Amino acid sequence: MFTAFVMVKATPQKIAAIAQEIANMPSVAEVYSVTGDFDILVVLRLAEYEQLAEAVPDGLSKIEGITGTSTVLAFRRFSAKDLDAAWDIGVS
Repeated sequence: MFTAFVMVKATPQKIAAIAQEIANMPSVAEVYSVTGDFDILVVLRLAEYEQLAEAVPDGLSKIEGITGTSTVLAFRRFSAKDLDAAWDIGVS
């Protein structure tokens, strides 16, 4: 299992409808409307690498109103417990 983050640029008037359509797609775990250079952030949870092609170029990119995407793959997931240990610099 791996995680991918897809940042989506969309037509402003269609952001909510596009986000809802994305939320109903297979492999989509979470969808957020966000600030910054992109309008929507999509969290994908995928069992196999090939599913990425199904989700992004064969899926998301074909939704009317999406004007661009950028995809980032996660190397590793950290929980709050992991982060506490990783950032311990000995300060009491």
